[in-house]
Amino acid sequence: MFGHYKPDPETYRGAAKLLGVDCAELMLVACHPDDLRAAKTQGCRSAYVLRPFEHGAEHRPYKHERDEFDIEAADFVDLAAQLGA
Repeated sequence: MFGHYKPDPETYRGAAKLLGVDCAELMLVACHPDDLRAAKTQGCRSAYVLRPFEHGAEHRPYKHERDEFDIEAADFVDLAAQLGA
């Protein structure tokens, strides 16, 4: 829609503009830490959702620091609970 793709900063700014909000009001939910890090550089909130079998049973989870993201969830049900749903 904006001719840019993650992790290009314009992706996050464009999404905020499309929704009519500031980046600080936007949260990227993803299973890829690099995309979340890029969103954070634009002021977005971040939610990491673990997808342990995304690339098969032998794939190791992506590395990230503890408390690196605003929310870390085991799955989307856990994310919803942490968001108060």
